[in-house]
Amino acid sequence: MFLTIPTLMTWTRIVAIPLIVAVYYLPDLADATRNLVATIMFVVFAVTDWLDGFLARKLNQTSAFGAFLDPVADKFLVCAALLILVHMNRVHVLVALIIIGREIAISSLREWMAQIGAGKSVAVHMLGKIKTTVQMVAIPFLLYDGRLMGLLDTREWGTVLVWIAAALTVWSMVFYMQKALPEIRARVK
Repeated sequence: MFLTIPTLMTWTRIVAIPLIVAVYYLPDLADATRNLVATIMFVVFAVTDWLDGFLARKLNQTSAFGAFLDPVADKFLVCAALLILVHMNRVHVLVALIIIGREIAISSLREWMAQIGAGKSVAVHMLGKIKTTVQMVAIPFLLYDGRLMGLLDTREWGTVLVWIAAALTVWSMVFYMQKALPEIRARVK
């Protein structure tokens, strides 16, 4: 099911990446406008993560390809946004390395575990969902980089949240590795 509505929504997250990056290279655009446009784009495309899964189940359009593409699109979107934020000195490079490194490590672990028939031992856990939620709140705050409704300093809150996301990232990676450890030990012997 390559061209279902949910899969097309997933593809939009991948297409969004160069569009969000391009916002920062448009000439004659004020910084506040760039930040607002990039934030709105990120939020809209991030919402499709929830919506495509909901629609896939509701319309009975789930597929193996969609199940593969969905987390790939999420990781591309988050990693691209983090790299933009590192480039603009809004996120410490250590945070980006932790989050991106974890995504690569856990994706590889899941692929290997699936190949050996033990994929369920590293299935998505609530801790990973919480980590993703914190990231998806922190990133738009940091992209916006201003005062929200004149009250909330989004860079300050975004920075706190992205460091919390980094801590949750490490915690969730340790959790998934511990779940996989018995299989790893059995295969290494």
